[in-house]
Amino acid sequence: MSQHQFSSGDVIADRRADYARMLAEAGDHAAAAELYEQALELVPDWVAGWVLLGDACQKAGKVEAAIAAFSRVEAMDETGLFGASLKLAALGAAPVPETPPSAYVEGLFDDYADRFETSLVDKLNYSVPQKLFSLVQRHAPFELTIDLGCGTGLFGLEVARATSRLEGFDISANMLVKAEEKYLYHHLGQADLSDALLAGESLFAEGLPRRRADLVSAADVLMYIGSLEVTFSIVTDLLKPGGFFAFSVEDGGEADDGFTLQPSLRYAHTRPYVLDVLSRTGFEVLEELRTDIRKDGGKDVFGILFIARLSL
Repeated sequence: MSQHQFSSGDVIADRRADYARMLAEAGDHAAAAELYEQALELVPDWVAGWVLLGDACQKAGKVEAAIAAFSRVEAMDETGLFGASLKLAALGAAPVPETPPSAYVEGLFDDYADRFETSLVDKLNYSVPQKLFSLVQRHAPFELTIDLGCGTGLFGLEVARATSRLEGFDISANMLVKAEEKYLYHHLGQADLSDALLAGESLFAEGLPRRRADLVSAADVLMYIGSLEVTFSIVTDLLKPGGFFAFSVEDGGEADDGFTLQPSLRYAHTRPYVLDVLSRTGFEVLEELRTDIRKDGGKDVFGILFIARLSL
């Protein structure tokens, strides 16, 4: 949630919310929730305030109150910017969405762009770009690589040395600005990988042809997409026959469903589910690697890296 969304437009309500944040930072989430409730009595239509209340209630162990707050957000937030459907699903109060709201993912990374690399690389020991490229480079060089969910260009830094042309696409405009500053990409565009129609408008715009890539990558992207069918179909439209698809998922372990929503509001995918979708969309798996991919709360997060080839 960006800073400008914290303001309710009411001075007294904002002051109480500021005190509530101080209490939350000190670990007193129950007291913080009480102050957020007081603020919302003054500004009941403040959507971000209901999000803050829900978060405080959840951390205070008041699950029913958190569900009530997030349900209020879902009713008020038509775009899904605040991700209430995900928060409710994580609390077991709603079905797990097949994909998160696009506005939520876009807003999340627009707000995260300036501190993305510092947070992810320096603090969380993020290692997917290097590990994925170590698998990819065995099949290099490439004439054209398309980096889906390119972010600030961390995988681009790795693969640029092995490809003649590099294109990058991301849902976040602010991330694309950071990627452009690296001067790695020959083309950058905004694309929502959960929507085939909207993605196609960017991926195949300006005369960009279908079936043009030798390599398509999606490094640390699919944890923000639940159902993989649409995204994998998009990849088949981008790849030449025999082209390579390199990607990572968070390891869903032995979950009964193909993908699960975690408390982090990221998706984890099971290996059998990924293999099934790859097979149904025309891919054969060449290599896979289960490995730690970053830290979360001081603990290692494990993922699976895949290299697949389009056999259609």
